[in-house]
Amino acid sequence: MHQTFHLPAGVTLLERGWLSSNNVLICGTDHCALIDSGYATHASQTLALLEAELQGRSLDVLLNTHLHSDHCGGNAALQQRYPAMQTLIPPGQARHVSPWNPHALSYTPTGQQCPAFSYTGTLQANSEIRLGDALWQVHAAPGHDPDSVILFEPQSRLMLSADALWENGFGVVFPELDGDQAFDDVATTLDLIETLAPRLVIPGHGGAFSDVSAAIGRARRRLAGFVQSPERHIRYAAKVLIKFKLLEAQRIEWLDLLAWAKTTELLLHIHQDQANTLDLADWLTQLVDELVHSKAALRNGQAVQNT
Repeated sequence: MHQTFHLPAGVTLLERGWLSSNNVLICGTDHCALIDSGYATHASQTLALLEAELQGRSLDVLLNTHLHSDHCGGNAALQQRYPAMQTLIPPGQARHVSPWNPHALSYTPTGQQCPAFSYTGTLQANSEIRLGDALWQVHAAPGHDPDSVILFEPQSRLMLSADALWENGFGVVFPELDGDQAFDDVATTLDLIETLAPRLVIPGHGGAFSDVSAAIGRARRRLAGFVQSPERHIRYAAKVLIKFKLLEAQRIEWLDLLAWAKTTELLLHIHQDQANTLDLADWLTQLVDELVHSKAALRNGQAVQNT
């Protein structure tokens, strides 16, 4: 059970399951803003949760910490529901949002969904933005995603860390899967978070936490393990892709999972790079067996089930 924390006035955490990122609603005197919009298949739930909190107010601003599908998959639905709403995104991927390029945005290679959306402005690092009645700092937080940002409110020392820091780790370092050196970026971002010294962190997934030093320590130990054994990180990433598919489908026939794997470019890339001596089906079987062993999945006859 998560601890209950006192959030600053006007800040509401909508904690979601791992298919959708957390949503953070910040309302002030003259506007309401939402940080991240969850996954596409949860869009109706996102709208319902949000409208229950807004109590008749309009949503004026939507911000995305980064453009992975679990953080912006609800953007299109929110834009349809609130047509006057501004949408602010990190600048690095803006050229792929307009015109829409689902391959460059990672949705096609990962086998994930994200309906096309538009944007009205960008979130520049080392700037400030008024959310609710407070000024929030925007900081670059590369590593998990090269264009990700974190948000920090210095008066309350509340941080929205997205996938740069969880209570127990951080998100897959996706640039590493493409051969880019990004583990140093993770370390730099962890150093930044430590320097900012947040009192409370709301991560992209999981509950809010206040023992930030302990979380940073766990993240650094995890990072050190990945640096020492990069293939361990790559195998972990492959299992994350499969687990995400299970979160989306909940239950999927083995042959359908294999068919999905055969069309998922990033998974095929990892297989070719790390396990090309194994048939894809045999390699996928190994990964699913590891998920079952860790109780992250369950075999049910000829199907694989999320747990």
